[in-house]
Amino acid sequence: MKNTIKVERAKKGLTQADLAEMVGVTRLTIHSIEAGKFKPSVLLAMKIATCFGVTVETLFELEEDD
Repeated sequence: MKNTIKVERAKKGLTQADLAEMVGVTRLTIHSIEAGKFKPSVLLAMKIATCFGVTVETLFELEEDD
């Protein structure tokens, strides 16, 4: 699954640690999601999207192998 979290973080001037604290996970979790190594739960995806004021569909895009 592709995502644009890193881009959205940069727009808001947030670090991975900042975002992690905002949504209640570790920095490593945010890193893993950005790297495509971890697929977040629907709840976590919604929390992240809310932090950026965008929809989940704006942040995440399914790939053919998903």
